[in-house]
Amino acid sequence: QVQLVESGGGLVQPGGSLRLSCAASGSIFSRYVMGWYRQAPGKQRDVVAIISSLGKPTYADSVKGRFTISRHNANNTVSLQMRSLKSEDTAVYYCNARSSRGDSWGQGTQVTVSS
Repeated sequence: QVQLVESGGGLVQPGGSLRLSCAASGSIFSRYVMGWYRQAPGKQRDVVAIISSLGKPTYADSVKGRFTISRHNANNTVSLQMRSLKSEDTAVYYCNARSSRGDSWGQGTQVTVSS
């Protein structure tokens, strides 16, 4: 299993930017499909962006063109650069690592978009 720790959340005004980071430890990071998910109050947890072990990204329609996921296998991190943030992006954001053995999750980081 891999341990995940997110950082970088906070309060930002609409139209602003934030960068989330996730540090992984405990396993061979490069083998994992990494992703960011989010959960707003009263809603289910939804995928935001996923990046394959080879670096191919996939995005939810709601964030295409605004968010960029990237991974850095040399230092076992995955990042989510968020731009043009909207109030509907407000949620707890979770880092995920997926392998044939299952899923690992971070503890989550709060992102609040509000004026």
